[in-house]
Amino acid sequence: MRRRPASLVLRLTAYIGTVITVILLTFGWIIERSINAHFVQQDVDELQAVAQALEHTLSTLPPHLESAELRTRFASAVSGHHNAQYRIAWDGGTQVYAAPGPDLGLFARTVAPVRKITIDTVSLWQEHGQTLRGAVLQFTSNALPGSGRLTIAVATDVDFHVHYLESMRNYLRLVTTVACLIAILAIWFAVYQGHAPLRRISREMRKIGSDQLQIRLTPDAVPTELVELATSFNGMLDRLEGVFHRLSEFSGDIAHELRTPITNLKTQTEVALSQARSAEQYREVLYSNLEEYERMAKMVGDMLFLAQTDNHLLKPELVKIDLQAEVRILFDYFGAWAEEREVSLDIIGEPVCILGDRLMMRRALSNLLSNAIRYVPAQHRVVVTLLASAQDARVRVQNPGPAIPAEHIAHIFDRFYRPDASRRRSGEGAGLGLAIVKSIVEAHGGHVSASSTSDATTFEISIPLVPC
Repeated sequence: MRRRPASLVLRLTAYIGTVITVILLTFGWIIERSINAHFVQQDVDELQAVAQALEHTLSTLPPHLESAELRTRFASAVSGHHNAQYRIAWDGGTQVYAAPGPDLGLFARTVAPVRKITIDTVSLWQEHGQTLRGAVLQFTSNALPGSGRLTIAVATDVDFHVHYLESMRNYLRLVTTVACLIAILAIWFAVYQGHAPLRRISREMRKIGSDQLQIRLTPDAVPTELVELATSFNGMLDRLEGVFHRLSEFSGDIAHELRTPITNLKTQTEVALSQARSAEQYREVLYSNLEEYERMAKMVGDMLFLAQTDNHLLKPELVKIDLQAEVRILFDYFGAWAEEREVSLDIIGEPVCILGDRLMMRRALSNLLSNAIRYVPAQHRVVVTLLASAQDARVRVQNPGPAIPAEHIAHIFDRFYRPDASRRRSGEGAGLGLAIVKSIVEAHGGHVSASSTSDATTFEISIPLVPC
């Protein structure tokens, strides 16, 4: 089973909460490092003061002091530094003096002497549960009995600093945890409230049903980030409303178009059976019924053809087609009908060629010509103009007649659509001819358009051109 993606609120809360947690932890770590560096610098300053005091005492000792006097001088050398620990010894290890407290002998022997006490040269260690920080220096003195250099080990008790840093670290952890929880809750609430417009739009969308397709969202009433969403949704509703409206009309039209021939068949059959008739009379009824069957078969065939184009099942068998030759063949086919209606058929232009399905293109041109002949007034002519542009071949079918209102032009290629309301039930075709023309032309990678003025109505087909 496919797992549902996490909600936007959860995602944003997790992402922002993680960033804030990292920032707070980093900030706490920086504070801890800064305080620790401050304490280390304090310890270094104290160790430097102790070392300088001892070096000053050693450099000012008078010669041949008694041991008791020497201890007194060393004991008073670092007065005021209560945490200071120090040990003075010769390089060989012989102790000269050691302050009361931890034994610094091991430290003096294991740590290399340094020239100057700094943050980088001090050492930290523990001895008997006590934490010390110190360094080892070397000094030459001629006042003391002996020879060689002196080793001065200085240290200070940092237990207070360590305990303070530990308590501060625990406090920072607690504060960081609480701050993160508060921040995450605040973020969740802010994100949840920030999504309120989305929930409001969702509620408005849920109100829209098949009987309320006229409802639209108001782009001016939503945040800037949702304007495009609202506009796109309104556009979708426009398309759905148009499709739903055409589908409703389509259902009514197809029901009427089928009902008319069925009613005619039923009526003619009832009349034929109402009394005994001769074989010739029955034959006439059957011929009349055959016409209705042919009309129904043509309409069903057209609908199946359009269904194939809707599902992209129409695969043209491409061959080179001379459109001028095809138009002349259709002129021959429609010649008798045009003559009966006192309409002339003219062609203008040089031969132009395309790659297409011959039967399909002949059907499209036939629908345009029959449509033009049907609506052109007597004593006028239908003109077919062939044009060739840089890339397209164009066929323009033009006939005089009443202008088609502009509001109908946009829908003239819709199924069962007739711009003249008086002809919607006149029996002059099912209103699928122009829809079939559009499907055929688009299946060949072209497009078809219509325009109408008070002088003439023009249909134009444009399809990619090939050399003849």
